[in-house]
Amino acid sequence: MLERIREGTQGTWAMAILGLVILSFVFAGVGSYINSSADTAAAKVNDETISQADLERAYQNERGRMESQYGEAFAALTADSAYLQQFRQGVLDRLIGDKLIEQAAVDLGLRVSDAQIKQAIVAMPEFQFDGKFDNERYSAVLRQAGFQPNEFRDYMRVDMTRRQLSNALLGSEFTLLEETTQAYKLQQQTRDARYLTVPADMFKGDVTVSQSDVENYYQANITQFDTQQQVSLAYVELSVDDLLAGIEVSEDEAEQYYEQNIQDFRTQEERRASHILIEFGDDQQKAEQQAEDILAKINNGEDFAELAETFSSDTFSAENGGDLDWFSMGMMDPAFEDAAFALQNVGDVSDVVESEFGFHIIKLTDVKPEETSPFADVKEDVIAKLKAERAEEEFYAKQLRMAEVAFETPDTLDEVAAIAEVDVKTTVMFSQDSAPQAVNYPNVVSQAFSDELINDQVNSDVIELEDNHVMFIRVADYEAQRTKSLDEVSVEINDILLAEQAQQAAKEWAETVLSDIQSQQNVSDKLQTKGIEWQEQNAVTRNASQVSPAVVTALFKLTDGEESNGQVVELFNGDVALVQLLEVNEGADLPSSDAAALQNRLTTMRAQFTYSEFINALREQADVEIY
Repeated sequence: MLERIREGTQGTWAMAILGLVILSFVFAGVGSYINSSADTAAAKVNDETISQADLERAYQNERGRMESQYGEAFAALTADSAYLQQFRQGVLDRLIGDKLIEQAAVDLGLRVSDAQIKQAIVAMPEFQFDGKFDNERYSAVLRQAGFQPNEFRDYMRVDMTRRQLSNALLGSEFTLLEETTQAYKLQQQTRDARYLTVPADMFKGDVTVSQSDVENYYQANITQFDTQQQVSLAYVELSVDDLLAGIEVSEDEAEQYYEQNIQDFRTQEERRASHILIEFGDDQQKAEQQAEDILAKINNGEDFAELAETFSSDTFSAENGGDLDWFSMGMMDPAFEDAAFALQNVGDVSDVVESEFGFHIIKLTDVKPEETSPFADVKEDVIAKLKAERAEEEFYAKQLRMAEVAFETPDTLDEVAAIAEVDVKTTVMFSQDSAPQAVNYPNVVSQAFSDELINDQVNSDVIELEDNHVMFIRVADYEAQRTKSLDEVSVEINDILLAEQAQQAAKEWAETVLSDIQSQQNVSDKLQTKGIEWQEQNAVTRNASQVSPAVVTALFKLTDGEESNGQVVELFNGDVALVQLLEVNEGADLPSSDAAALQNRLTTMRAQFTYSEFINALREQADVEIY
């Protein structure tokens, strides 16, 4: 097949088509292909546009941030095209909000001077070296980010102008201490209640569902019965681990490898030393003289550790008498290293040594000589290493051949499986969000639902699942997205309507009970006929888990008036409940130690709400068009 493709590209018609393509570049210009969509707008906000390039840059930045923060969890989400579309829309909405704030700031007459921009740039840590603004670093960072200096100043002007308004909005909110105290007491408040649960199943015998009800529900909710497209995959996978068991390595081969790579089993000589460092400072000659004076003291018998603690500029090691722990060749400054390894005996002290850090006096404190591990000690490691290397070589050879065969014979995976010496496996039918564990990888699912594999019925390219683990797939069976017929779902709809009507009947009955209670009538007999009893809960908190969330939500909306202390609520399981407030228990006082933190938290929440509402108000008044 590859040979036929090569022959086809050399024919007369192929050359003619290639000539037309070249001419189209000549007359239209390469720039028309590159720049044709460069100025395409993603949205228009009043008279200003947000370009596709701006949207793409913001989208990629936000996507990169999410990937670094959430890793594989976010990668799995991005396999869903609907989620990606929603994610991209969220980024565009944020850009529209920024543009609205920017326009509002200009309308209010907010400005930023050149001096303010310069001051802000100079203060940015990204452009500083050793705590000071560095013009070369500034230019390099801008080039890397794709900015010219004048473009960056314009960007800073817009951003700083916008932030004047956003900071004013966020900074204008405040929360009084009394409000904070009241909010805390409300949050800590508990309530005593009684409630009864009315099962909807009790009323199913009293309701009926007609065929017309089923048909009307089907037409009104037809999108609920759309199925997702589904595939069944045939797949072949191969990993290095699959091949390890078949690799044999003899002891002679292992010993031969050991002899040829003896240096890998040899540990370098390590030395432990202490030092006294005198940094160059402003006067290098003076620093050197100080080092010579200290060396003289050491030679006269003074304690090295004490002198290190007193004089060494390396404060960290000085606390330990100048100790630098163990090191081998290649780990230290070359001048320092040469001097340290030139010392012959433990306890020897070097002359003054100059390095890029300053002047050192080095004392050798211990030596670990070079050692070679005997073959007997490393035999198993050598065999395992050789097995892994050979398995990896075989893996890559098989993977390459499998990729070639998958392309050359695109309508089956049998030959691919034969090369891997495994069976072709098949999955059950699944949708994009319900992939079986064996193929539940974002890149596998993405390819499984691609137009190429579904429509062309070909093998996939090699799919890398992880290091040294690959898979080839093809669609074995496919079921397109469709709307289920009424006959298929009539039983399901009947059950839904029956449950809804039963719940409604239960709710109406519970409301008659509530009405009787509010009229001060005795409802004991009414409850007894249904076999329903009151349940009581004392000191229920806002986040209580011992009762249904719907009951808790209703309970904290009730007041202690006779006509407003009860409510009928629908439960998530299809039943209903009647909840009645018995007592309100005041919350504890706010501890003074927590007051400031809670006050700041409430202020931040208010500020964020105000900012969000301000943008919503601007958007309602603006002319926003999304392309």
